[in-house]
Amino acid sequence: MAMTFEGQVAWVTGASSGIGRAVALELARQGADVAVSARRADKLEEAAAEIEALGRRALVVPCDVTEEETLEAAVERVVAELGRLDVCVANAGYGVGGKIAELSAAEWRRQLDVNVVGVAMTAKHALPHLIDHGGRLALIGSVMAMMSMPRNGAYSASKYAVRAIGQTLAMELHGSGVSCTTVHPGFVDTDIARVDNHGVLHPDREDKRPHKLMWPADKAARVIVRAIARRKREVVFTGHGKVGAFVGRHWPGLIQFATTRR
Repeated sequence: MAMTFEGQVAWVTGASSGIGRAVALELARQGADVAVSARRADKLEEAAAEIEALGRRALVVPCDVTEEETLEAAVERVVAELGRLDVCVANAGYGVGGKIAELSAAEWRRQLDVNVVGVAMTAKHALPHLIDHGGRLALIGSVMAMMSMPRNGAYSASKYAVRAIGQTLAMELHGSGVSCTTVHPGFVDTDIARVDNHGVLHPDREDKRPHKLMWPADKAARVIVRAIARRKREVVFTGHGKVGAFVGRHWPGLIQFATTRR
């Protein structure tokens, strides 16, 4: 079977677990050499070993997307060691939970710094290299970019912003040869519900999301990588995610009614 990304180099942030790790592995299956970034270097080493087991080159580049200097250095290292950059997946992110009346300014700032500024700066520093090769940029948003729920205001606000960034980049990059794909997943089996408002993982925390509606991360990764390959502007999944996104865009009052019934 032909490999879509054979001979190309991809860089994935937030690649230590969940969607990011699964996307990195799927890109490797499709022929790409893959650089993986996140804060947890030990988990990145595990992901790199899996990439190499697929016969591709892997590069571990730990970085924190809230620190622009480390992002810039990470991109330069990817290009220096792997020779080029064809695909960038800005996936790093997490969720702040709680009522708006209860969240601190620090919690808001960290949510937006990671999910919004981190995505924008990842794109900024990858773009000059992507333009060199007519590459592909992908931003990982959420169905929550089109709807919100109680206790999810900060997270939804960050993902609404990611959608705006993706829509703007799709226009700004027109004619450059670079595509921007913004991805809006529904429920995917990841650690997001086990990470607290400070970005700390609690492996034993219960994930209260509806398990029957969740997709495994590898299934989500196949959809994401296919959309990137096809240079889609925007893609929404799962099935329930598509329904939620449609209702959120066209009948937001229905969501309010459903969440405020007593």
